[in-house]
Amino acid sequence: MAATLITRWFDGRSPRPQAVTLRIDGGELLLRTQDGAVEHRYPLARVRWPERRTHGQRQTELPDGSLIQHADAAEWDAWWRAQGHREGVVVGWMQSWRATLVAMAGTVAFLAAAWVWGVPWLSSTLAHLVPPSLEERIGEASMSQLQSIFLTPSELPQRQQDALRQRFAAVVKASHPEGDAPPWNLAFHKSEILGANAFALPGGAIVMTDDLVKMLEDRPDALVGVLAHELGHVQHRHGLDMLVRSSLVSALIGVVLGDASSFLATVPATLVTQSYSRDAEREADAHAAEMLHAGGIAPAEMVVFFERIQAEERQCDADADADADHDAAEEGGDVLPISIASHPDHAERIRFFREWKSVAGS
Repeated sequence: MAATLITRWFDGRSPRPQAVTLRIDGGELLLRTQDGAVEHRYPLARVRWPERRTHGQRQTELPDGSLIQHADAAEWDAWWRAQGHREGVVVGWMQSWRATLVAMAGTVAFLAAAWVWGVPWLSSTLAHLVPPSLEERIGEASMSQLQSIFLTPSELPQRQQDALRQRFAAVVKASHPEGDAPPWNLAFHKSEILGANAFALPGGAIVMTDDLVKMLEDRPDALVGVLAHELGHVQHRHGLDMLVRSSLVSALIGVVLGDASSFLATVPATLVTQSYSRDAEREADAHAAEMLHAGGIAPAEMVVFFERIQAEERQCDADADADADHDAAEEGGDVLPISIASHPDHAERIRFFREWKSVAGS
């Protein structure tokens, strides 16, 4: 005869438990009050059996909404095993600290591999599958938001803007004689936040700030080189790759942390506030060098751009140090850095453009 278990039953109508006996009878769970007044039979497949845990009572949900609570976990587990039931493999793993550590290590390894290899590969693949019409709409929406946050109308003379557009258009035509250049649209904007900068959006919109034009006003060929570099990002869809990667990262964050909606809200700004990967920058640099060479401009003109950017960064760092020293002297304490700025490797890129001919010929 099957073993019986005396336990507590909540019928779903009264808050007071009733003493009952449980017994497995064929494919059913037989529940009977000790006075024999109430008897229920439940198909075993419809009973929500509790998983074994190290601590706590066992709680079983029945098909009619009633509930069994058994305070003695060891007694319940012994009765459960006596019926010939076996717990799942996953439940056994959950009770093993070794299995838990292995699962945690495997999860960390999977997330690390997804972060390092999976996300970059998948984002690049998906970026090249996006239709041009959708890419253009993404760029337009991003530009609209950026104009409301970072950008104001340019103060450069219209003649100067038109001259730079024509100069760049001539290089594009010379470097793409078959008309296979990606679509592009150059816009000039002033930005107190971005300073001397240029960036490209999905769909071909290229933005150059007034400060960058003024920095290289005496070297227009260097400005053309910067634009050629940004067109390289458009050619290889790096901006779209970044957006797709941001979405994949947010999904990964959602898996680990839960809600990622606040992260997704920052995606448009990612286009100008985050750096491209080093591989993307190398691709864009190579594209710029090829375009400049085809347009009759020495790629070494780009060296001027990086040298002046370096000089401006050194000046900004010096000004920041002076302000920090001043604040520390006033407060009578040391100033600790609150962030670490990571700059691209200008030396490598200067060497690339300066030695481009030998690199291209090797």
